[in-house]
Amino acid sequence: MKGRALRALFEAALATLCVSSAHADLLPLWEVGLGVAVIDFPDYPGADERTTYALPLPYFAYRGERFKVGKDGIRGLFFESDRIELDISANAAIPVKSTENQARRGMPDLDPTFQLGPTLNFTLHRDEDRKLQVRLPVRGVLATDFTHAKGAGVLFEPRLVLDINKLELASGWRFGIAVGPLFADRRANAYYYSVDPQFATPQRPAYQAPAGYDGMQLLLSTSRRFKNWWVGAFLRYQSLDGAVVRDSPLVRQRYALAGGFGVAWIFARSGTLVEADD
Repeated sequence: MKGRALRALFEAALATLCVSSAHADLLPLWEVGLGVAVIDFPDYPGADERTTYALPLPYFAYRGERFKVGKDGIRGLFFESDRIELDISANAAIPVKSTENQARRGMPDLDPTFQLGPTLNFTLHRDEDRKLQVRLPVRGVLATDFTHAKGAGVLFEPRLVLDINKLELASGWRFGIAVGPLFADRRANAYYYSVDPQFATPQRPAYQAPAGYDGMQLLLSTSRRFKNWWVGAFLRYQSLDGAVVRDSPLVRQRYALAGGFGVAWIFARSGTLVEADD
């Protein structure tokens, strides 16, 4: 079960961070592939312990008119104009065993979390080589070990996103840059950063996490599509300076750095071609 969760988490993380293009091409309606991925994450933002995973990477793309699966994760497009889009986006975070994390030892494990919610996108600039957007995702958080589930709050991650389709020095590669703050309600922050009185120790005092600002994020990504292969990589940095949870005893460092890369062989595709921007 843990392996299935980690594969789902990797797909969500890598798909969310991989770059989109600024112009449409004729591509198959759907594609299926399989590859391998390596990801490295801190146990949670602010943790001083981390884990590296090497996992199978299922590749699936669907380019329907209103429903899409691919570089931007899972999207259900409700409204689209030249400048404004309203869709659904998803994300995820890894599980943490408290027996394997010194700061959380003796506390309950952290289940993997899955996020889903609407995103409002405003396009500020678009040409053949690049696209600049403001993206405003609001996602509900669900924590589950696949035997039980509970709500774990709401996140708001406004971002300025630049997608670059063409660089003279890196022909064929696409790049993405995203920057913006992260906000969480009390339940979302409490899931990771609160210490209930029964779990307090002399080194880990009781703490109740408030709602509010959780720091700034910077995301860098790159990908390239070959005839039957896809490769992609991402790097994500989050600063917790000024975050409302910075005084939590579970915050051991004021930044979080995550990264990963994947390679997938595309072995099946639809004979129907559609216009798509990936």
